[in-house]
Amino acid sequence: MTDRTDIPLDLGTDPDPPEDTYWDIRHREQDDLASGGHISLDRAGNELFYGLRLGALLTLIGDLNSTIAPLFVLDAGCGKGHFARALARCGHRVDAFDASREAIERARAAAGGPRYTEARLDTWRSPWPYDVVLCVDVLFHVLDDAEWAAGLRNLASLVRVTGRLIVTDEDVRVPRPRGDYIVHRPTAAYRAELEPLGLRHTEFRPYGFRENEVGFHVFTRTR
Repeated sequence: MTDRTDIPLDLGTDPDPPEDTYWDIRHREQDDLASGGHISLDRAGNELFYGLRLGALLTLIGDLNSTIAPLFVLDAGCGKGHFARALARCGHRVDAFDASREAIERARAAAGGPRYTEARLDTWRSPWPYDVVLCVDVLFHVLDDAEWAAGLRNLASLVRVTGRLIVTDEDVRVPRPRGDYIVHRPTAAYRAELEPLGLRHTEFRPYGFRENEVGFHVFTRTR
């Protein structure tokens, strides 16, 4: 059997990605929580926000794992790797990527178990499928519909049969833009992209954090 740790994960990297994007600047200027959390919250608020989301994730994925047959998890749009490191500490084998070079450099410096690569949602490739593909608070920042759909379909292609794709958004019936950097898309739009690919919507679990209406949409591959 091939040891997945021996295969380099640079299959989806961009040869010359743009520098100093909004996210590069944000990851450089904000601390480890605010850069990928809620910029309107103070440090204590973001601690609560991360803790609540991580707790929900662990109930969905599982906080115990077999050292003989660990779950293989992909954290897509991992930022500085907060969730990736936490899942690795629970025994999961974690690959992670982000489009921000700054975020990936910070994540690699923090180490903690995951393997990190710089790539976009629609360009990441893997030599194997994953038990869980995770994308937390990323897709609603993708404003272009074609780019959003391409990224979502690519993530779906990485989920093994009976595996799960877990993405976050609101549970709405019509598109809901917020400012000029967020658009929440209808659950039906996610289903329209994913159901033809063999992924069935099996759960929506809201964060339940203050006024935040975002939650985890779970899609399970049935074929």
